[in-house]
Amino acid sequence: MAISLGNAFIKNFLGKAPDWYKLAIIAFLIINPIVFFLIDPFVAGWLLVIEFIFTLAMALKCYPLQPGGLLAIEAVAIGMTSPEQVKHELVANIEVLLLLIFMVAGIYFMKQLLLFIFTKILINIKSKTLLSLSFVVMAAFLSAFLDALTVIAVVISVTIGFYSIYHKVASGREPHASHDHTTDLHIREVSRNDLENYRAFLRSLLMHAGIGTALGGVMTMVGEPQNLIIADQAGWLFGEFILRMAPVTVPVFLCGIVTCILVEKFQICGYGTRLPENVRKILVDFDDEERKRRTNIDYAKLAIQVVIAIWLILGLALHLAAVGLIGLTVIILATSFTGITEEHALGKAFEEALPFTALLAVFFSIVAVIIDQHLFAPIIEMVLSLEGSAQMTMFYIANGLLSMVSDNVFVGTVYINEVKTALINGVITRDQFDMLAVAINTGTNLPSVATPNGQAAFLFALTSALAPLIRLSYGRMVYMALPYTIVLSLVGLAGIEFMLVPMTEWFHDMGWLSHHVAEAASHIAPATGH
Repeated sequence: MAISLGNAFIKNFLGKAPDWYKLAIIAFLIINPIVFFLIDPFVAGWLLVIEFIFTLAMALKCYPLQPGGLLAIEAVAIGMTSPEQVKHELVANIEVLLLLIFMVAGIYFMKQLLLFIFTKILINIKSKTLLSLSFVVMAAFLSAFLDALTVIAVVISVTIGFYSIYHKVASGREPHASHDHTTDLHIREVSRNDLENYRAFLRSLLMHAGIGTALGGVMTMVGEPQNLIIADQAGWLFGEFILRMAPVTVPVFLCGIVTCILVEKFQICGYGTRLPENVRKILVDFDDEERKRRTNIDYAKLAIQVVIAIWLILGLALHLAAVGLIGLTVIILATSFTGITEEHALGKAFEEALPFTALLAVFFSIVAVIIDQHLFAPIIEMVLSLEGSAQMTMFYIANGLLSMVSDNVFVGTVYINEVKTALINGVITRDQFDMLAVAINTGTNLPSVATPNGQAAFLFALTSALAPLIRLSYGRMVYMALPYTIVLSLVGLAGIEFMLVPMTEWFHDMGWLSHHVAEAASHIAPATGH
């Protein structure tokens, strides 16, 4: 029976998404202008933020770019923000966009080396707790000096490699045969239980790595983009930033490690699944087969990738160029010295990153709405009206809560600018400013692990090709992050409340820190965007 033209339009709208989801998006598009024009633009702004979070939460039903993009287009069309403000946000975040476009593609050309290293780790560390700890610590260490998105891109690339190896064999194919690992149609019945356990195993490793990026990223001024903005506004250098954050970040890191051990030991919130023995055997056999098949050409490629990896770490750690540009050098060097010169071969590397880059551009449109509609203004005014330690505590809590629903870089930037303005106007002292800067930095970095909205690394993992393979949904990610969210948030709060002031005073007495004058911050122009 032929389908009518009207039904064809309905069927094509958002493709295979459920009908209830399509109706929800249509309802959002109808309601938003009514609320904006007839009720209150402020309410409409928050409604849009909630709707966009809904599209992220339903990422496995429909990629958020399309429904989120429709909401963003409508927001600009009805005047909630302007194309100029969206462009301003994109320009301000050009380094993040370049990072996604080039660095993630660069990691694609390092796959052989990464798979080689991580396969050795996976098959040689048999204790799941020890393996999980190694992922947390490694991700934390790398994120303290590199960018969290780069680190998570490495983990995603490796995890997809691990998954596809087992999926091929479980589907009755040879490890090196071409195979579609996105469908379970050919999985043999005896392998299905192992596959589910393997997915749970890989999910837990990915989440541990994601949490590790937050634990390490909060410690240094280069760990997250907002850290750099806050350090810039405060006039802090690398060593001073680490010391000022240490009263909060060191206890949080240690408690994060303990949390990792406990969730694995007691199998809390989806953790604790071990690598099935059948899967381990396949990975061991794959590693043996790879070793036998390797020729001098393969060894030469691995050697080149080792040299490029060293350049990558040095380039990022020493900040020799913008992260995205370093990623571009990785693409050029890796392809030049491994014989990849065809255009179509290069194109595959960009398939993973570009959809997320487009989604991030839509996200910045929502951020533009937050700015133009002053959605955070009442909270900022309320917190600045408090005094003493209550002000620090509330800054930490307010930053944390807002970072759960919005982008932590945006929240950190808005708050540090407001605090700097208060310093310039004589509302607070320079020492107060320094304490509040610590509260802002830790507040945006730690509680934001609660949802993928706050942490770009989490959002990247959720919308990557890996998420549907290992059945990682928005809800499951929030659930698995919950133990860490509680521990990191509460320990961070205790650090702000009880450790920050006495430890900072002790650092001053030891001569490790010096008191700044107000001008150290006041001469710096306000930062915008990320």
